[in-house]
Amino acid sequence: MAKKLYIGGIPYSSTDADLKAHFEQLGPVDSATIIMDKMTGRSKGFGFVEMTNDADADKAVETMNDTDFQGRKLTVSPARPQERRF
Repeated sequence: MAKKLYIGGIPYSSTDADLKAHFEQLGPVDSATIIMDKMTGRSKGFGFVEMTNDADADKAVETMNDTDFQGRKLTVSPARPQERRF
């Protein structure tokens, strides 16, 4: 089962492909998505990566958290389930 990770501190100029390539160093990535602002179309500076293997995801949290990515320090942690909004 894929494990979803929260990624914070993503540079605004980064793309989904950049993020995916960065995390593929540790193992197969199912998806990498940077969250975009609906009004401006600009990056919000955070996103999510789904790793194929749980072990690779755990390794990503341990090794990628607090490291440099394109000039900014990443925050990597397991993603929490999305809260229900009314």
